Amino acid sequence: MLKSLRVTVLAEDTVPYESPLLGQHGVSFWLEAEGADGGKSNILVDVGQNPDALLYNIEKLGIPLDRTDAVVITHCHYDHTRGLTKILKAIGKRDLPVIAHPALFRPNFIMDPFIRHVGVLDGDYPQSLREAGAQLILVSEPLQLMPGLVTTGEVPRKTDFEEVGISLYTLDPEGKPIPDLMPDDLSLIARVEGLGAVVVTGCSHAGIINIVRHSIKEGEHLEAVIGGLHLVEASDERIQKTASALEEFAPSLVAAGHCTGLRAQCAFLGIFGERFAPMGSGTIFTFPEKGRKNVN
Repeated sequence: MLKSLRVTVLAEDTVPYESPLLGQHGVSFWLEAEGADGGKSNILVDVGQNPDALLYNIEKLGIPLDRTDAVVITHCHYDHTRGLTKILKAIGKRDLPVIAHPALFRPNFIMDPFIRHVGVLDGDYPQSLREAGAQLILVSEPLQLMPGLVTTGEVPRKTDFEEVGISLYTLDPEGKPIPDLMPDDLSLIARVEGLGAVVVTGCSHAGIINIVRHSIKEGEHLEAVIGGLHLVEASDERIQKTASALEEFAPSLVAAGHCTGLRAQCAFLGIFGERFAPMGSGTIFTFPEKGRKNVN
């Protein structure tokens, strides 16, 4: 169990009212976790797609980037990975753990309205990352970052209403295009003493209900879900099924942004009321709750 957790949104598609920060299509989080023994870890989760805008926000927020203990990449898409090499250089450490799925660097592309690669881009491939200080830890199973904070690893797809959320393709070993079901989509689970589990997700390509069911132990309380839920192009039926299924876990907070989409956000607001929050660059969530705030 963690003694406390603080989640700062470093980058997101929106910014709060009167905020001096920059928005971008993408997401990045800064997690400050304190263990039961008083030990602390700083985890950078994803880096958005504009490293200059991310570094600007980091400076404005007073984030001690040079104290990063590990980086977690939730999946391959450019709006979560672009500029990772530049960010690693800004961190300035050697052998810094960069945790992701083994399939992170595969081809990943869309074909509508035209073919376009949307995975990790040139400049952020393994050699560049290692030269910038990364120690790549590519793992498909759950991985403990510290007691009380783990990655999900690959998430089993069990619901009958969730899907990747976008038509993506990759190549099989023979070079043939095949649908890409995003096996590399992973999330983080923080277990906070006296509260329960906090799930931090990048895009929820595995489906947020699949992720939660995979993450939550029997009888465990779901304290919060924070991140993108990739419902921006989902049908109204899927949105309602997702919101209803999530409500069964009675989370204390659902903070959904980035790829969630306005229709889904409105649905969550209708169901969760004051327990729903948008994200926005600079938004801070603390566990135990010490008051949610935005930087402005």
